[in-house]
Amino acid sequence: MQTRWNALVVSLLPDAALRDATYRQLTAAYSGPGRHYHNLHHVQALLTTVDEYIGLVEDREVVELAVWFHDAVYDYLSSENEARSAALARQFLAHSTLSAERQARVAYLIECTARHTAAHAPAPDLDFFLDADLRILGAAPAAYAEYARLIRQEYQLVPAVLYRRGRRKVLEQLLNTPQLYRTAGFQERFDAAARRNLRAELAEL
Repeated sequence: MQTRWNALVVSLLPDAALRDATYRQLTAAYSGPGRHYHNLHHVQALLTTVDEYIGLVEDREVVELAVWFHDAVYDYLSSENEARSAALARQFLAHSTLSAERQARVAYLIECTARHTAAHAPAPDLDFFLDADLRILGAAPAAYAEYARLIRQEYQLVPAVLYRRGRRKVLEQLLNTPQLYRTAGFQERFDAAARRNLRAELAEL
């Protein structure tokens, strides 16, 4: 993972000490207690998705930076995770050679993950980034079941009755979205499987 991080940021940030310190900060955050799904495995999965669908990506550096920072702050009780993660990205990128416009796009991609199904102002790579983050929904049933189990673990302190109520609301919102995926490729490949998985979890709840 550090090799991948360095390949991304060496040309953007001349300060090697800051590069290394930020890598340690991010890996510590993603490895923190309670990080059962939103951890380094999730970051790696998104980076793999970038590699696999690179033809859909307009600005790889912006997308990969957003991947690294998008869940850097994660508190299941907070509604400010995405805003705080975006702020962390801005703080780091302020020391980089990335243009102000591209820095703003990194932050915007992160902020939009707060509401995947909402209407957002169009931006380069936004549709791809949101689709990549939701790719797990269209995974094979066993992989989706493991994802659902890990999400429950992240909310393990929440009583079962309250968790089921909240999770049902999330699943129903996703199922009621006319188009789960925003890019044609993801829509064609993952939408039907995602809806099957969501309905199966909802039935279990």
